[in-house]
Amino acid sequence: MQQVTNTVLMVRPVNFRMNEQTSVNNYYQKALKHITPETVNAHAQQEFDEYVNKLRQIGVQVVVVDDNKEADTPDSIFPNNWVSFHADGNVGLYPMFAENRRLERREDILVALEENGFIINNIIDYTDAEEEEVFLEGTGSLILDRVNRKAYCALSPRADEDLLIEFCEDFEYSPVIFTANQTVNGARKAIYHTNVMMCIGETFAVICLDSIDDKKERKNIIKHLKEDGKEIVAITEAQINDFAGNMLQVKGANDQLYLIMSQAAYNSLRPDQIKALEKHSNLMYSDLKTIETCGGGSARCMMAEVFLPRS
Repeated sequence: MQQVTNTVLMVRPVNFRMNEQTSVNNYYQKALKHITPETVNAHAQQEFDEYVNKLRQIGVQVVVVDDNKEADTPDSIFPNNWVSFHADGNVGLYPMFAENRRLERREDILVALEENGFIINNIIDYTDAEEEEVFLEGTGSLILDRVNRKAYCALSPRADEDLLIEFCEDFEYSPVIFTANQTVNGARKAIYHTNVMMCIGETFAVICLDSIDDKKERKNIIKHLKEDGKEIVAITEAQINDFAGNMLQVKGANDQLYLIMSQAAYNSLRPDQIKALEKHSNLMYSDLKTIETCGGGSARCMMAEVFLPRS
């Protein structure tokens, strides 16, 4: 079982903007005023293309699919929320909180992967839960330790506990459940996605322990990470605001390990944190300012990892 893949799926945006339907509980989103929607989308496309280029230069295989203009899908650039691809050929399809995000689920994207030589054996579909207003947004909600079969999940309006347990039974993971909060106008509110405050690599974990207000839950997570031999690199709430938790470790050429993040995330790291991370991985970063500001998501959200077997 591998923790890290060398292949990612990415969706190039055509109608990117701040999604008014997600901003109700994604407190990282901000509207860019005095800029036309066309300009926002053009900036996002430029950031996307540069990012894909950088990934390909280090040897990561990137399957790029274009979003389609017909659907109003401003967040299509974040495919990891609606789909996950697993080493046994299973694919998970997930229920989405925002109605316009449900349109991102496209069968032709799965077909494109099969045309690229990947095998899909089985689709496990949780999307009926939307009718009950119950959500679990893929590897936004789930941080998977694939080797130790643990699914870390910060509960939120977009991450339901019962659905998490159902996922764990279907995919054979043990749930590690907690709540992660951020301060919004002086109040503590649930962080919308676990992958904003946590990342797991082969031999390390980046996590904002300060966001876990419950001491028992915090101790439990530390215990799990330590018993699995992960070096914990703690980040602050201020660094989360610069998307320092939204990282993903991938494999490049010659199985070299790279930890991928945005320029803002990298700039927010202290020298001691950079040194700690460089023991485990090369670091690679790209400027995603427009995408982060309007989308409230960053480098990790843009990549759906592909672990599917090849034909």
